[in-house]
Amino acid sequence: MPYLSSIPINPLRRGAQRLITNRQRMHAAILGGVAVQPMKERVLWRLDTAQHSSHVLVLTQSRPNWDHLVEQAGWPGADGGSPRIADYSPVLAMLVKGRRFSFRATLNTVSSSHSPIAPSSTQKRRLEAPSGQALHLGERSAPNQFSWFLRRAADDHDQWGFTVGSSEAPSVRIVERGHERFSRRRGQPPVSLDVATFEGELEVTEPGVMTRTLLAGIGKAKAYGCGLVTLAPSGGSDVVAG
Repeated sequence: MPYLSSIPINPLRRGAQRLITNRQRMHAAILGGVAVQPMKERVLWRLDTAQHSSHVLVLTQSRPNWDHLVEQAGWPGADGGSPRIADYSPVLAMLVKGRRFSFRATLNTVSSSHSPIAPSSTQKRRLEAPSGQALHLGERSAPNQFSWFLRRAADDHDQWGFTVGSSEAPSVRIVERGHERFSRRRGQPPVSLDVATFEGELEVTEPGVMTRTLLAGIGKAKAYGCGLVTLAPSGGSDVVAG
């Protein structure tokens, strides 16, 4: 049974700052809330930061416990400081063809290509390698990130099981974006993320496909806070959590 959690974060605490500024640490802290080991389930998360509040949204397949996160980076004992954990099944049951929802998603806007326009020397070596693997190329400009999204969820495209209308007048916008580069472990290559947060209104086209999209997430860098799609009643602002 999937669960959606909302965990308030106190950005003034040192522990919270260590997590907010380091996706690797946040990922590890979130995995610490899942008791079923060895870890086999997909865990999706997203950090949402507003002017007066911050919280982490987490989707798990088993019921989690966030006491350690509250003690380290939250508001222990404060009104409104307790995590909310809700059964996600009622949300999935609402996915019927033609239904509309408001949504929010932070995505790593990466495309795969075997023929980039101007590959670097390193990229050329990778393309010429026997494995023949495609390159993962990040879209960094807002127009390119917007086009990246529309190629997958506008006009006749609905690979995620939903559409945001036509590319001429889509019901989606980018509300936040950035480029991040950080190290995972000493001796390993750095992680590079081109991230954009999309908000808008979607229409369900394929309920089964969209169910898989919500549970598995979208795109790459899911371990680092990308890929989680959250829903709200059309025109609303509160996350649907049962």
